Amino acid sequence: MKSNKLFLIPLFFLVFNLNAQNNADQLPIKAIVYHGDTLPYLPLDTITYYYYKFEGTNKEYIAYTKLVRDVKKAYPYAKLIANKVNEINKYLNTINNPKELEKEKNRLEKELRAQYEKDIRNLTRTQGKILIKLVYRETSKTSYNLIKDYRGGFLTSLYQGIARIFGLDLKETYDPNGKDRNIEIIVTLIENGQL
Repeated sequence: MKSNKLFLIPLFFLVFNLNAQNNADQLPIKAIVYHGDTLPYLPLDTITYYYYKFEGTNKEYIAYTKLVRDVKKAYPYAKLIANKVNEINKYLNTINNPKELEKEKNRLEKELRAQYEKDIRNLTRTQGKILIKLVYRETSKTSYNLIKDYRGGFLTSLYQGIARIFGLDLKETYDPNGKDRNIEIIVTLIENGQL
């Protein structure tokens, strides 16, 4: 009877391939020894967290929250304008014929007006001012110069005159370390997904 049991033990190991550790399924990782314990060492990506605590009066805080609202409304349009400017420039640089170039500029303007004019017109005056600054931030060109590149000097002067009537300036630049510091902080928070 004992010999039968001894015969079954090797058979059991053959049928059930028992491995305590299978090295093929394991990934080698770095380890460090900390107070006698071996711990896995997994480097993590650096996360930058921006924290901005507003300090000021209640009235200033209300003005800041309005600025946050306005920047959140205008910033996506500024990013969109920067992307469209890059796309349009690449496309227009492929056209050599001056007459064809003018036709394409007119066609693109009509398309863009049909697609975005209603949304842009719904911006408040303050949001429009912020948009003009953010367009400069994204493209490194004033809105005035962008219009002048595509539509010429006469129409640009006309648009600048209309903008002036509404208290806007198409030649407005962006100063992230000076007067536009709060806008830059808000944009940074938006870009990091914190607003």
